Amino acid sequence: MSTSLQTLFIIGATSAIAEAAARRHAARGGRLHLAARNAERLESLARDLTIRGAAEVTWATFDAADFDRYPALLDAAWQQLGRVDAVLIAHGTLPEQRTCEADWRLARDALLVNGLSPMLLAQQVADKLAVQQGGVLAVISSVAGDRGRQSNYIYGAAKGGLTVFLQGLRNRYFAQGVKVLTVKPGFVDTPMTAAFAKGPLWASADGVAGDILAAMTRGRDVLYTPWFWRAIMLVIRSIPERVFKRLSL
Repeated sequence: MSTSLQTLFIIGATSAIAEAAARRHAARGGRLHLAARNAERLESLARDLTIRGAAEVTWATFDAADFDRYPALLDAAWQQLGRVDAVLIAHGTLPEQRTCEADWRLARDALLVNGLSPMLLAQQVADKLAVQQGGVLAVISSVAGDRGRQSNYIYGAAKGGLTVFLQGLRNRYFAQGVKVLTVKPGFVDTPMTAAFAKGPLWASADGVAGDILAAMTRGRDVLYTPWFWRAIMLVIRSIPERVFKRLSL
């Protein structure tokens, strides 16, 4: 069953995928509340979305490491939008695996911003959506969380934990009308991946954003985007551990 989404709250709104989703929602005449770390970029984005057709755009700064501020952040979004139809949690980093291995502080920060932070936000968002008896929560995880690989297991562990958390959240709040969507992108061409060589498996941020909004509207549970990553990860998960540990992945 499709759901009409008029109001959208985006956390991590200045990431490439989030910006693309915001532009698409603005073009439909929707209302938005944005949260991100950089006030200057938020203000610029808000102006752009208004020009693109958004009925209303408000914003607030957000620091993923400031857990104590999460309740106030969410309260402000609800005050601005009234009923919140949908929330997209899209903040995160792409840490360098070897650097994190060498410095536990960097590993801690990577696990915090990519795992613990979205988990805590998702819990509090789900509580607020349950109070209003419905809504959609989409959280960007990653295909990297489907199996630990030597090339990115710290990032993958954060996303894997987040994926399991969202499974439980979806189960916990289903009866209260809250739809929880786990988004698992593959390779996405964004400023965060600018140094990577691109190939046929890479997708644009706008294409991924379109998939996310469509899945939110349709009430999907899990989205692999682009679609072929579901098959790719099925193959990778099926490789026996005795073989997998010998592969350079």
